[in-house]
Amino acid sequence: DTPIFVVGMPRSGSTLVEQIIASHPQVYGAGELGILKTALGKQFPPAMKGGFPWGIADMPDKAYAEAGQAYLDLLHARYPGFRHVTDKMLGNFLLVGFIHLMVPKAKIIHCVRDAAATCLSIYKVHFRGDSHRYGYDLGELADFHNLYTDMMAHWRTVLPDVVHDVRYEDFVADQEGQTRALIAHLGLPWDDAVLSFHETDRPVRTASAAQVRQPMYQGSVDLWKRYGDRLKPLLDRLA
Repeated sequence: DTPIFVVGMPRSGSTLVEQIIASHPQVYGAGELGILKTALGKQFPPAMKGGFPWGIADMPDKAYAEAGQAYLDLLHARYPGFRHVTDKMLGNFLLVGFIHLMVPKAKIIHCVRDAAATCLSIYKVHFRGDSHRYGYDLGELADFHNLYTDMMAHWRTVLPDVVHDVRYEDFVADQEGQTRALIAHLGLPWDDAVLSFHETDRPVRTASAAQVRQPMYQGSVDLWKRYGDRLKPLLDRLA
């Protein structure tokens, strides 16, 4: 039960959620980690029989257990002595099924926000590298978000109650109530430090680094509505 995975779209409140969780004394906030991909690559290489991911249907349960142990070994080697560690590689929403088979006791937190608000916020950011190239065209951005929505709906169907949704709009409207529900889902004892997340001193390397240094505010909830017809290519294609 060491890992706490935070998944979802960028600009969905994920940095805020991780900051809140990492403010708990039993949790270390590690940010965006690439070790899940490393652990999977050893057990399920792209050159596997049938290819990846199609070939996984013929893999024994043991392969998933070994991949899970490889992930935990990498996590503990990098962050020794911590009871829980967050992994906020958001693109892991594609691998929720893998995560549950590899480390079934791990907690998976899905950060979700209004689709138009999420997409506008992504469109406004120039990301480092090329990992979010879909984010620079409103139509392509809508298509990507629709596919992500379908994927999360699939996980809810095949793995009910495995993923805990945290809705950004609900969080900013009721910080304490939503935080208590989140901490309870994680199985952690309550600690008032999680309500003062903006005072937690830890490195944050995402576009939301400045926001998590401030108390919670609601200013960006309906920001997308100010853009009117300029967002029509996005709004027309969002599911």
